[in-house]
Amino acid sequence: MVDLSREAAHAEPALRALYPFTSHWALRFSTTVRPRLTVVGPCLTANGDGTYGAGMGLMTPDLGLFATAHEAVAKAVRQLPSGLGPIALGPPLQPPPSETSPQAKGTLA
Repeated sequence: MVDLSREAAHAEPALRALYPFTSHWALRFSTTVRPRLTVVGPCLTANGDGTYGAGMGLMTPDLGLFATAHEAVAKAVRQLPSGLGPIALGPPLQPPPSETSPQAKGTLA
C-alpha cells in the first residue's frame, strides 16, 4: 500500500520536488538527501483496513484518515510550509572525536 501512496505523492509537484523516504512503514519527505535528512511536512501511512492516514507525527493520523491515497496526499500538500526550494545535500555526518585527537584531549594542535 505504501507504493500506491508513493505514486499518489509523485503526482503532486510540491511533493515531487522533495526527497521521499520510507521509515517505519510510512512515507515521509525531506528537503535534504541522506545521510542527514531534514524532514518536512506530514507523514503518510497506508493502513491495513485500506484507508490512508496523514499526520504531523510518526504514524499518527492526526490530520485525518482518507479513503484514497490521493486524498491523504492532497491533505499533506496543504500542510507543507511555503517557500520550499529544491532538495539539497545535507551536511555530512561528523565522526565522533577519537580519544587520541587533540580535540578529545582538550588541547590545541
